[in-house]
Amino acid sequence: MMKLEKMHWLGIAIGLILAIGSIIIFRGSNIMYFLLVISAITGLLPFMITLILGQSRQKEKEEKFLAFTRDLVEMVRAGTPISKSIENLKNRNYGPLGSHIEKLANQLSIGLTLTSALDNFAKDTKSKVISRAVGLISEAEKSGGQIEIILESVAKSVHQIDQLREERKAAVSNLVTQGYLIFLVFIIIMLVLEFKILPLVSDLQKGEGLNISVAKMDSGQFAMPLFIMLLVQSFFAGLVIGKIAEGSIKDGFKHSFILLALTLLITTGARVLFR
Repeated sequence: MMKLEKMHWLGIAIGLILAIGSIIIFRGSNIMYFLLVISAITGLLPFMITLILGQSRQKEKEEKFLAFTRDLVEMVRAGTPISKSIENLKNRNYGPLGSHIEKLANQLSIGLTLTSALDNFAKDTKSKVISRAVGLISEAEKSGGQIEIILESVAKSVHQIDQLREERKAAVSNLVTQGYLIFLVFIIIMLVLEFKILPLVSDLQKGEGLNISVAKMDSGQFAMPLFIMLLVQSFFAGLVIGKIAEGSIKDGFKHSFILLALTLLITTGARVLFR
């Protein structure tokens, strides 16, 4: 569960003040809805920033774990036991992974077994990549195999995973850009349909030879279904883009937030300008 910080409370406060002000000053107008969208985005933006920074921090942990594993291989090859090697490395700079390594070393220094300490380390980092690597190290230590060979294999595996992730990200970057552009075109088509096509259909009631159902059509009746369709499309398109770009649905939430914000700003802004 996300812990609320000053930045979150500030965003909520500014969003509420803006929302209340827009309701009082522009009550019932399209400007009010536009300002309400801005206030909602303002209130949610700190949470989204925290989510993005958390995902970035998690990826940095996995990158630093590769450096930590390589340093561990060098020490173990030099003849230092793995537990002692971890304790020797705890003061090195491993970025956001440093606190976890220090805790791991402290647990080993007070007599906790390597397997238990590594299990705690994997749980604390909350990384699937690190958990799998730590599992291999624990099994090697239990079986009494050559730990330095296992560590080297783990380092190569983590490096390959990181390399494949970067290659996939580079390969699909154009697809992500195309996804955003296609969605913007989709929004424009929906706006043209709402503000140009549907009013023309509604005006056909003045013509002759029309059946009753067409004559009673009101363009306003279609505005809400189109709006809901845009919001649904925004949310799921963002998830798809995140899955393609990052390989995880969780990473798609930031894209969903961006697309939802764009949809709300463009649609409510268009109603301010054209109605």
